Amino acid sequence: MPIDAAKALAAEPRTGELSWDHKDVQLYHLGIGAGIPATDPDELRYTLESRLHVLPSFATVAGAGSPGVISGLSMPGVDVDLARVLHGGQSLRIHRPIPARGRATATGRIAAVYDKGKAAVLVMRTEVADDDGPLWTNDAQIYVRGEGGWGGDRGPSTRLDPPAGEPDRVVERHVREDQALLYRLSGDRNPLHADPDFAKRAGFDRPILHGLCTYGMTLKVVVGALLDGDVTRVRSYATRFAGVVYPGETLRIRMWRLDGGVRVAVSAVERDDTPVLADTVVEHT
Repeated sequence: MPIDAAKALAAEPRTGELSWDHKDVQLYHLGIGAGIPATDPDELRYTLESRLHVLPSFATVAGAGSPGVISGLSMPGVDVDLARVLHGGQSLRIHRPIPARGRATATGRIAAVYDKGKAAVLVMRTEVADDDGPLWTNDAQIYVRGEGGWGGDRGPSTRLDPPAGEPDRVVERHVREDQALLYRLSGDRNPLHADPDFAKRAGFDRPILHGLCTYGMTLKVVVGALLDGDVTRVRSYATRFAGVVYPGETLRIRMWRLDGGVRVAVSAVERDDTPVLADTVVEHT
């Protein structure tokens, strides 16, 4: 089988240097839909360098790297067809607010390999620190179709009970037709999000939006709607990618307040509220 779980887990961590500045942060923010309306003070904090705040989900692309998915596929013991790969989920823990300019060291390794029967799930963990200590920890869950069935550990369930009651806030956000083309300039250039022929080979009618673009758009809405626009209040953010989003669609983002957190569900309006992000939680101060 193309995935050798023992070899992947035993592989030495890979270490690399990351650097970013305000232009990288601004490009990421534009890629997740910031800047509309362009002169809105709440938007200028994401787009104007003199007022710049860094949305924590920028951590998934800092240093213009792909979010653990492509790097995970290049680890020892992993040899799979990119067309069989989907980003299954993402979790992020923020140890300190991310500066608008920085240099840091990223250490990545395969933290787990799970056998889901018809698929394998790799957990690519990336820990990032600068001279002052840890900055963030990213876990990317990489779903590889057709690579399970070897009798390995199925892993923990990430499914949560449905939220109780009506949501405290509901916000809709339009996804621009060119959203994926803009977002991919932050580092994730998987052709699935731009090339119609590749998308069809992967089983989709047309290119799909990056799951992490939806992830970033959602966090921006939560921060603006329930956290007073204060990005430094976010402590962690986890989601399961439950479905795809196509550029041009509308996201419906439902939010429930928790003690120290927000439960979120995201769906595609034009496809009868088909879920796209599920089991989503933002922890905050």
